[in-house]
Amino acid sequence: MLRKTLQNIPVAKPYLLATAIAVLIFLPTWVRLAEAWLEFEQVLAHGLATALIFLWLVITHPPAPNKALTHQQRPFYKTGALALIVITLGWAVLELARIDTLAYFALPAGIAGVTWALLGWQRLISFLPYILVLSLSLPFWADLVPALVHLASAVVGTWVRWMDMPALIEGNSITVPFGRLVIEDGCSGIRYFAISILLAAMTSILNDYRWRGWLVSLAVAITLALIVNWVRITILVVVGYQSEMQSDLLKDHELMGWLVYGAFIIPVMYFSPVMKRNPDSQAQPANVNKKGYIAIAVAVLLGPAALTLATTTTTTQPGLWSLNIANGSKAELQSLPIPLSMPEALNQQAWRTAGTRVLLAQSQRTSADNKLVPYLPAQFNHSQWLRESNQQPGATVYRNILTRKQVVMAQWYQVGDYRADSYRNAKLLQIPALLQGATRFALVTLQASCQQRSCENAYNAVINQKTTLQAQSFTLTNDRSP
Repeated sequence: MLRKTLQNIPVAKPYLLATAIAVLIFLPTWVRLAEAWLEFEQVLAHGLATALIFLWLVITHPPAPNKALTHQQRPFYKTGALALIVITLGWAVLELARIDTLAYFALPAGIAGVTWALLGWQRLISFLPYILVLSLSLPFWADLVPALVHLASAVVGTWVRWMDMPALIEGNSITVPFGRLVIEDGCSGIRYFAISILLAAMTSILNDYRWRGWLVSLAVAITLALIVNWVRITILVVVGYQSEMQSDLLKDHELMGWLVYGAFIIPVMYFSPVMKRNPDSQAQPANVNKKGYIAIAVAVLLGPAALTLATTTTTTQPGLWSLNIANGSKAELQSLPIPLSMPEALNQQAWRTAGTRVLLAQSQRTSADNKLVPYLPAQFNHSQWLRESNQQPGATVYRNILTRKQVVMAQWYQVGDYRADSYRNAKLLQIPALLQGATRFALVTLQASCQQRSCENAYNAVINQKTTLQAQSFTLTNDRSP
């Protein structure tokens, strides 16, 4: 094994060089990503291991381009150089706005750009599967958790009905006669999902699969991961019902989950095909295009260097925003029908009117290291407050599964002079807002409790208040008092 690895080093060296250069160009984002790996959180516990697997694959099984294509097609070095410069410029803007998720996606794109500029298009194509493996270490998995929870809730709820088990199924909550089980984020199965995709990608690379083989491997991996998690949750529901919610398995089911996963994955891995690379078709070392270093130098000037200059000075405007609420009075923060949990960094103010409650949470960017739109975790317990299906535009109706109380809620985000109805759009609006010198962010929340039989009056009150506030100049008025 060691002898074979030493023989592969010359072939792997150009790809390792391209990776190292890309890491240096986009170093600030790579540093933050490494810090995220070392936190070993649930959705990124595999991050560091995935990066090491990427290096191991490159060294022990270097990319082997299709020789026929290599001789027939041009390398397009100039196009690769242009792509690298464009990627670097885009990364610099994202890094300036601190839109971390998109900045992380620029990292594998940067490796692809450097590879293209130095080694050519054919070598890039052969290296893309390896870059895909490294991409699995990026912290995008948390965005998949809500969808996985929703899917698991729907499937497990259906299975429970098929078993004729007496249970009330509401969203991600399953209530049996002896208690209630909640399919929360920890039950999304994201770890099984990520590891299965990683194993499929490794198998595809080691077997030198083409795109059809990749599609089959990924389809099997994703299906397997989903079924494992659904089976695991169903077992917990059955155990909870049969033991009258007294089983210790309901409190500590981590080991049980991995045993179920192993029972599925081990046979699949054992019977998966193994295709050894023909020794006569071993890849030859790639030639490095020396002119590609010019593109790398330009990318450094337009990326890291320009970013450093742009972040050396920041201007701030003192003071806080305030809402003009007619016939409104200040209220306690916890007076909202659905109490919201906001980060401590946000300044919060609450008002009460005849029909609504209003909360203004805001922050100000004081340095280049801070985000204009801060990270906002879940603001309330979505397992307890379920979103009603009969929605109307402009507001959302939530129902408490314990008290059956219903509340109408509307929100919008203010990013400088821009307004957004979703957090995702607010993050994207950071870019034009920052280019205009904006330093302020606010989240406005309006709530109203429904009557016992109807939410019509509450809905109208929230919509009217929202329309009135948004009609004001810049939505918010500047209060410079200390």
